Amino acid sequence: MNLPIWLIKLLFNLWPPFLGAGIRVHKLSPDFRQAEVRLKLGLGNRNYVGTHFGGSLYAMTDPFYMLMLLRQLGGDYYVWDKTGSIDYLKPGRGTVRALFDLSDQQLADIRERTADGEKHLPEMTVEIRDADDEVVALVHKTLYVRKKPGRR
Repeated sequence: MNLPIWLIKLLFNLWPPFLGAGIRVHKLSPDFRQAEVRLKLGLGNRNYVGTHFGGSLYAMTDPFYMLMLLRQLGGDYYVWDKTGSIDYLKPGRGTVRALFDLSDQQLADIRERTADGEKHLPEMTVEIRDADDEVVALVHKTLYVRKKPGRR
């Protein structure tokens, strides 16, 4: 499906889990190699002590590496999120952001490790930063990548 990038961003931003939590895709490169996601602190995503609800912080990072890899690797691959965890480093206040980036080296490594049909479990980390550029949380993702049978 080759939708224009502005429409893909709009669909992300209207997706109920993002819309309800106040999560917004701010930037998405046309090649799906980079993304920036933001979350403003509001009534719908604050916790009991007035800082960002941890589930919203994790949710803002949830689908991106999987979707970015799917777009980069194409239909010859299975790509799934396998595991994820978050380390909360300091209370999140105000607007926070997460920057996602896939490098040429990461993509080459994944293609090389899956060329024979074996699964590969690449590990990705994304930082959630506040307006002062301080790290609020680290999200660790392990993905499952395997070349589909018949396309090896």
